[in-house]
Amino acid sequence: MRPTVLAHVRPDMRIAREEIFGPVIVLIPYDTEDEAVEIANGTDYGLAGHVQGRDLARVRAIGRRLRAGRVLLNHPALDRTAPFGGFKQSGIGREQGRYGLEEFLEYRALVGYGAE
Repeated sequence: MRPTVLAHVRPDMRIAREEIFGPVIVLIPYDTEDEAVEIANGTDYGLAGHVQGRDLARVRAIGRRLRAGRVLLNHPALDRTAPFGGFKQSGIGREQGRYGLEEFLEYRALVGYGAE
């Protein structure tokens, strides 16, 4: 599929409510930062999000409010040590970094006297 930009999308539209994989971006207009966060969190999915802006304190504050497994701030370089995985119906579990490695471990507890 060719890179696609979909403009004038409403939050209730199917394209805005489902995970879209591919070179597609959906543009949803908003009036306030609170409304933008509500729109972003108002889906059943939460794989990733992105916040772009000049005021780094505001960018970080908005990023902290997003319910997504990975939130990119101002388009950083790819960090393979940062955990990757979703929230809500985007799944559980993590890949990459320490958290991704832990997905392959089995923990066991020995409990009781003499277990030390």
